[in-house]
Amino acid sequence: MSPRRAPPPSASEMTPVPPPDAAVARFRDDLARVTAAAFDGATTPAQVRIALAVSGGADSMAMLALAAAAHPGRVVAATFDHRLRAGSSDEAAMVARAGAALAVPHRTLAPIDAIAGSSIQMRARVARYAALVDWAAAEGAAVLLTAHHGDDQAETLLMRLNRGAGLSGLAAIRPWRFDGGVAVLRPLLGWRRAQLREVAQAAQMPFVDDPSNDDPRHDRTRMRALLAAAPALDPVRLAASAAWLAEAEAVLARLAERLWKERWRGPDRPFAVAQEERELRRRLVRRAIIAVRESAAIVLPAFDDSTNVEPLLDALEAGRGAVQGGVKVSPAPAGWRFSVAPPRRSV
Repeated sequence: MSPRRAPPPSASEMTPVPPPDAAVARFRDDLARVTAAAFDGATTPAQVRIALAVSGGADSMAMLALAAAAHPGRVVAATFDHRLRAGSSDEAAMVARAGAALAVPHRTLAPIDAIAGSSIQMRARVARYAALVDWAAAEGAAVLLTAHHGDDQAETLLMRLNRGAGLSGLAAIRPWRFDGGVAVLRPLLGWRRAQLREVAQAAQMPFVDDPSNDDPRHDRTRMRALLAAAPALDPVRLAASAAWLAEAEAVLARLAERLWKERWRGPDRPFAVAQEERELRRRLVRRAIIAVRESAAIVLPAFDDSTNVEPLLDALEAGRGAVQGGVKVSPAPAGWRFSVAPPRRSV
């Protein structure tokens, strides 16, 4: 199935039309707000470039038009061609032509190795962000903007709720995060999908509709259909709830970081966190296991900061030791001790 294109004009025929002034002002304010949050109140210098990840969909093409109008001369754009379906190179070329019409330099990126295997969407995401962040850094951009919006946020929150996610997962799409020295910003989380489509159309920007967005095999597609069929569920309010959850997550993350710095003294030394709330213990136990694994170069079994550690916490609360991720955790009066687990005896 080929992508569905928006009505004329085509990319080759387009003449840039500035987006509505109100939309440009709103975008400028939203970008300034998320930038200040990411950089502790600071703003990026006026000469620093602003990098955009532009896929060719209506959302990202609207962002391209808004950014070019709000910060002329500072914007660069890139499209990551996953090379997973026919026509993707044509879409990247469409974005390049639109960028040229707006005086925005554009580059098409592609994976070094073919994206294949299980969890292909996850692999595609990892490859995409790695390439985009490297490109942004090479361009001298302090920030990389993506076009995630309020509907995306609401859909993500519902998907995470349906999977029984914890607080970190329910924070959903974060307004900003750092990847290396580049801040990945989402200034459009307060915008609706329909609003961005209107901006793209008003600016006479070409765009494509990805047919995978209608594929019922994807969780996101099903959540999108649920929202469409339940008008009582307001995506803006759901997105606002995700923002509140993200604030709570940030508070807990800072507290866990403080406890870590105060009390972690290295492997096989008492880690006095048994009296903390379970959520803090959960975070600190994971971090301790990861620290021991890194120091001992343990790679198997798999373990990361989202691994389920509930049985381990239950055992420690009951005064029993346990092994997880190749790390032995033992309770003691002065605190829990973490050490490399001895190899299993063969039968």
